[in-house]
Amino acid sequence: MNAQVVLALVTGVVAGAVFAALEVPIPAPPNVAGVMGIVGIYLGFKGVEALGYSVDLLAVFRGLF
Repeated sequence: MNAQVVLALVTGVVAGAVFAALEVPIPAPPNVAGVMGIVGIYLGFKGVEALGYSVDLLAVFRGLF
């Protein structure tokens, strides 16, 4: 496991602990559906990246205005 993954895990654990201590809901659905949504976003990102498809949003907005 590389340092970036460990840092992300530690940050998530600390953030979760802070939310629990302050008795506020976590900013994501606290169930498997929420986790699967995050996995879906990641897989979609990687799929589009693998296809080599991209859109330059800055150029699109410049063309609109």
